Amino acid sequence: MYNVAQQWNRCLDVIKANLPAEQFDVWFAPIVAVDFDQENNRVTLRVPSQFFVEQIEGRYITILSAALKKVFGENVRLTYKYNVVGSDDTSAVEQNEDNSSTRLKKELNIRKPRIANPFAQDDRLEDIDPQLNPRYTFENYCSSMSNKLAVSIAQTIAEHPEVKTYNPLFVFGSTGVGKTHLLQAIGIKLKENNPRMRVLYVSSRVFESQYTTAVIQKKVNDFINFYQSIDVLLLDDIQFLAGKEKTQNTFFHIFNHLHQHQRQLVMSSDCRPSDLDGMEPRLISRFKWGMTVELEKPDYELRRQFLAMKAAQDGLRISGEVLDFIATNVTESVRELEGVMVSLLAHATMLNQDITIDLARNIIGNTVKVAPKQQLTFEYIVETVADHYNLPTDLLYGKSRKREISDARQLVMYLAKKEAQMSSTSIGAKLDRTHATVLHACIQIEQRMSIEKDFSREVQAITASLTQ
Repeated sequence: MYNVAQQWNRCLDVIKANLPAEQFDVWFAPIVAVDFDQENNRVTLRVPSQFFVEQIEGRYITILSAALKKVFGENVRLTYKYNVVGSDDTSAVEQNEDNSSTRLKKELNIRKPRIANPFAQDDRLEDIDPQLNPRYTFENYCSSMSNKLAVSIAQTIAEHPEVKTYNPLFVFGSTGVGKTHLLQAIGIKLKENNPRMRVLYVSSRVFESQYTTAVIQKKVNDFINFYQSIDVLLLDDIQFLAGKEKTQNTFFHIFNHLHQHQRQLVMSSDCRPSDLDGMEPRLISRFKWGMTVELEKPDYELRRQFLAMKAAQDGLRISGEVLDFIATNVTESVRELEGVMVSLLAHATMLNQDITIDLARNIIGNTVKVAPKQQLTFEYIVETVADHYNLPTDLLYGKSRKREISDARQLVMYLAKKEAQMSSTSIGAKLDRTHATVLHACIQIEQRMSIEKDFSREVQAITASLTQ
């Protein structure tokens, strides 16, 4: 007998691996698969209400469709079932794609221009300067495992703006890891594909300054109306709004309007939403509605790739040995790497010096702290995590699925990838797991850190003990 519940659980595993835990718990945990019509390849899902259908269709249909196709096949069809009246099963109705997805999309298309701006229709709005730097493109953005997830999501938003699975997108990371470049790359690609789209990149400091000016000139309504007319808002360094209560209150209303009308928001910060001190709780809650993703410090692969790209752009002939030396010793940020390359360019062009390891060593010594020579081993990571949780190390190498052991093992995978810069395959081989299991573990840890403040501090403490 076909077990539809078991197959639906497989779908849930796929969805859970690609959504923040709080969104999964709210919108997918309550859903139950009640039937699968094999003849017509149709799945029936029991949902709490029609409101659930609207939210899933509006926000999560892409990820739901992908999960269903992966488990039930490419031609799968979907029907929702819910009660019109509370718990009264006699009022249950069914809603399939013939009167659900299509109807909702048509309804959104009808309502959007009527509500978006009461003073001017979208097609009558003047074009605006998106404030984008043409240098900050995806083509100039180096990618590796340290930023692959963030780049993939950003490219999805840029190539498929109609998909709102990642709305809002909240990107966080330390200084110099490429947050500004990534936000602007999204805007540039959107404008290339849709020249009439109202895209705006703005730093939070500029946003705050504009708001202050609007208050002084008594033009707050004009300020709000302008931002509510934007199709894609790219807001950089949002942590600078901390403590600005009135500005936050105004942005709260702008955020709600844009999100309600299916406009894309992308924000960046130097820390995850849960660590934003001085920010209104209701704003932090909204930042978590979409996708939160970290831009990690550049790993060796990314650093080496960036240096080679910069050398080619600047017309510098640098040996692979010198590039390797710089990539090994300048580890904190892409911005530091760029500074080193500028200095090398100056010495090569103005002083007519050959670019050697000795020259690179001198420049690095004057500008950045040289990375330590010793390497962090996988075994040391296992020992550190095991000691922290008071567990025998052999349990982390074993097959036990007890929660505390499984969580510690996932943390080992995450730290091995982030701090020791090991590949997923190498980590999997150490623990007798697949690389897919390692990637899933890293995503799980990142998601937990984004919503569990105590766990985030715990990981930071373990990381500090590893790198001290």
